[in-house]
Amino acid sequence: MAVTVTIYDVAREAGVSMATVSRVVNNNPNVKPQTRKKVFEAIERLGYRPNAVVRGLASKKTTTVGVVIPDISNSIFSEVARGIEDIANMYHYNIILCNADKKKDKEIRVINTLLEKQVDGLLFMGGAITEEHIEAFKTSSVPVVLCATADEQKTIPSVDIDHEKAAYDAVQLLIQKGHRQIAMISGTLQDPTNGYARYQGYKKALEEAGIPLREDYVRIGNYRYESGLEVTKYFMELDERPTAIFAATDEMAIGAIHALQDSGLKVPDDVSVISVDNIRMASMVRPQLTTVAQPMYDIGAVAMRLLTKLMNKETKDASELTQVTLPHDIIQRNSVASR
Repeated sequence: MAVTVTIYDVAREAGVSMATVSRVVNNNPNVKPQTRKKVFEAIERLGYRPNAVVRGLASKKTTTVGVVIPDISNSIFSEVARGIEDIANMYHYNIILCNADKKKDKEIRVINTLLEKQVDGLLFMGGAITEEHIEAFKTSSVPVVLCATADEQKTIPSVDIDHEKAAYDAVQLLIQKGHRQIAMISGTLQDPTNGYARYQGYKKALEEAGIPLREDYVRIGNYRYESGLEVTKYFMELDERPTAIFAATDEMAIGAIHALQDSGLKVPDDVSVISVDNIRMASMVRPQLTTVAQPMYDIGAVAMRLLTKLMNKETKDASELTQVTLPHDIIQRNSVASR
């Protein structure tokens, strides 16, 4: 069984105090070059690996950032995580990534666990921000940044897109193509910054075009493929079926496309489909999906860079960095046709 080498062992081997070893490990400049050399030689001989938590107690920093991800199987969030990790590596931070399975209780538990581990900062990704989340963030003595979501009061620094405008632009495209019977597969309306915001964008586009909002043309999905299938089957059974479907996510839109094809209808000849996200599968499905692209990698990268600024107090006025809204873009492919 391997024996754990401690800071005491290194100090004894180098003939110095444990405090000196700690100063060397934490890059304290107040160590003579000759002494520093002796300590490093001892570290190499013994194979000592400094404990990040112990180092954190001395320096009050662990160079570790906690990241809470709602669903690691969702390619949207994995792309955000890539952006986070690339910038974290650039600034020499380590990442502790925790999957919360879109469950609020687990999210709160994970947040508290990460804070107990003395992370230097916290990134919370996706999902609705409730009072319980805000209370958990308030207990933190380290900076917190939200990415791909925001709190309703806009009190916590965040990086996201304008979800209402993204949905509005998607429905506007359908209207410009001559569609007036436009259904929506919505996400949960309990999520003010995503599900409800995209519903509001849909509603606003219809109102501005003078198109009545039909209750039977709006159904709630769970953001996943299966709900897109089920809701579209419902739409197809209506006496007056829609000529276009706006889905709040690409996964639900792909489910809609497959449900339409299963019923013998052609996309986009019979029914057009558009959505928001631009996941990799959007360009793989046939017909390729027209969608509003979120810059997911950039959301993660910008959120991590914002967190580094807050952690290192690079800005005197943190309020200037509170809310960052990145631009979205419509990617026109083959799933939308004119009426």
